Amino acid sequence: MSKKVRVAVIGCGGIANGKHMPSLAKLDTVEMVAFCDIVTERAEKAAAKFGTAEAKTYEDYREVFKDASIDVVHVCTPNDSHAVITIAALEAGKHVMCEKPIAKTAEDARRMVETAKRTGKKLTVGYNNRYRPDSLHLKKVIEDGTLGEIYFTKAHAIRRRAVPTWGVFLDEEKQGGGPLIDIGTHALDMALWMMNNYEPKVVLGTAYHKLSQKENAANAWGPWDPKKFTVEDSAFAMITMKNGATIILESSWALNTLDVKEARVSLSGTEGGADMNDGLRINGEEHSRLYTHSVDLKSGGVAFYEGKSESDADIEARLWIDAVLNDTEPVVTPEQALVVSEILEAVYESSRTGKAVYFE
Repeated sequence: MSKKVRVAVIGCGGIANGKHMPSLAKLDTVEMVAFCDIVTERAEKAAAKFGTAEAKTYEDYREVFKDASIDVVHVCTPNDSHAVITIAALEAGKHVMCEKPIAKTAEDARRMVETAKRTGKKLTVGYNNRYRPDSLHLKKVIEDGTLGEIYFTKAHAIRRRAVPTWGVFLDEEKQGGGPLIDIGTHALDMALWMMNNYEPKVVLGTAYHKLSQKENAANAWGPWDPKKFTVEDSAFAMITMKNGATIILESSWALNTLDVKEARVSLSGTEGGADMNDGLRINGEEHSRLYTHSVDLKSGGVAFYEGKSESDADIEARLWIDAVLNDTEPVVTPEQALVVSEILEAVYESSRTGKAVYFE
């Protein structure tokens, strides 16, 4: 591979402009050489802002993969096209960073994992909340054994009124679901990763279409059109793992609640607990006394050091490109992302059938 990693971005919309391209642009090991979007102007705008002088633009992702000099592809398209684009990129010999969730369906996700294995190419998924200072610190605390065996976790992805009314977020056909697959996926990924437990046994879930049908509703991004709101407005689940651990997963874009928190977890273990409700707090018992420690995340830590700070998106991009350059395993493995999607799909299925979904 050349000294600089040559990157193509497929899908030059919100997530590419808000996260992927600005973070890749900060890396001197990266050149963004190809930009693809079904709206030509978006690809041209991205190329002008982030691309090399000779960067090319495309309307058809298949044309991108004919360029043998491209090393890495970032897939930033709606959920329903993640699998087809990622698989084509892997087959063409490219490493792939796919935006979350890995795919619209678990079956698609399984095909992506299989293709990565068969081609020997790297595949990772954009679960950037793992790289926040509180997440990185909590992971270390857990690995030190401070919490013991974690057997009860709450995965929070609750907004009071923040329905994304742009793009295809409300379109079930394109996205596969609403807040559960959009932001619930981040919270569930964090829960499984913190627990280091990827073996679900049974899922019982409910998805609601309660507030989505209100006209002229108050919303952070303006009122939604009830006729176009085809996904759930909230979804909840109880997940029991094979070792007996329980995860409560809660997600909403619109819910009458003041208890709002997004991409946060609360953990309870045999030796201690932790939550991200009010900063990062660790709780436990020492010398027959209960303690609660609030962690100061401003001093030290991975994300912050003298004179420089990195966002979670910047760390994600840096560690991903490092994995490509050094031929190491990415932080988020496709197998982990597959389990997240299998559980999310089980929540939707359980809600539809009114029955618990058992894993083999």
